Amino acid sequence: MRIGILGLGRIGAFHAETLSGLDAVESLVLTDPFADAAKAAAERFGGEVVDSPEAVLSAGVDGVVIAAATDAHPELIRAAVRAAVPVFCEKPVARTMGEGVAVLDFVRGTDVPVQIGYNRRFDAGFAAARAAVRSGELGPLHTVRSTTLDPAPPPAAYIAASGGIFRDCSVHDFDIIRWVTGREVTEVYAVGGNRGAGPIAAAGDADTTGALLTLDDGTIAVVSNSRHNARGYDVRMELHGFTDSIAVGLDDKLPLRSVEPGAGFPAGTPHDFFMDRFAAAYRAELAAFTEVVAGLRPSPCTVEDALEAGWVAEACTLSRAEHRPVTIAEVRTA
Repeated sequence: MRIGILGLGRIGAFHAETLSGLDAVESLVLTDPFADAAKAAAERFGGEVVDSPEAVLSAGVDGVVIAAATDAHPELIRAAVRAAVPVFCEKPVARTMGEGVAVLDFVRGTDVPVQIGYNRRFDAGFAAARAAVRSGELGPLHTVRSTTLDPAPPPAAYIAASGGIFRDCSVHDFDIIRWVTGREVTEVYAVGGNRGAGPIAAAGDADTTGALLTLDDGTIAVVSNSRHNARGYDVRMELHGFTDSIAVGLDDKLPLRSVEPGAGFPAGTPHDFFMDRFAAAYRAELAAFTEVVAGLRPSPCTVEDALEAGWVAEACTLSRAEHRPVTIAEVRTA
């Protein structure tokens, strides 16, 4: 099949490399506002370079991957759906929830599949955790812990446009908690601090946060995030039930150092970037998209799915600002 890619920055180029290695993908059509970025990707991974998203959509593509700036996501999704081209779009659906709801209203009632990029759903460890929960082998859950710690803050310009750590970083934890447990978040209480990068504080954001989530069956989920983890990129989940407890991300590349006498774990080189930690998940995610394009499966992460995690991020942002618990019903507008 022939796949278009809109946006050839860091993640777009990574997707181009991944797609070029999939058996189902025969050719790529690439575009980026910075023509040199598209040309560089074409030279490395193959593909035809065109000058606009419209040119991609009229080039006979079977599906399109949106890896452009967040502000462009809503209109690019609409354009692809209008052209009846299946869409993969990196999260978030839009910069604001209002814009995201408008996209959802637009795609409802169409038969064009839209897949939003939440790659942890395709990680082998998280998939195994979901299977363990769904099989009942853990018994009823009482506690979930989810962690995302970045090795260093992103650039100041990115922070200023990110919408804040809950919308940009924690939202991955919110989505994977929903996906693994099969439960919805009903209430949050969130806090945040800033002990590091000045541009984060200047943007009114936090560099380290904690959120306490109440799920609809009474399970408590604790989410911990930071832009500063000197030892590496740390993504983990613990699930504690009345019968058993399990962990995701507890391997030799875990970026923690044990100080227990004689401890030799973890012994490997720590994960240092999300593309390292989730390389296999990204490949599985885009392979799934080719199956969506081929009509072999429905979207594994719909616009509606993505917005559910977004409402949790909205509630946490409000909770931190007002120092109080916030229900999801309070922030939801659709």
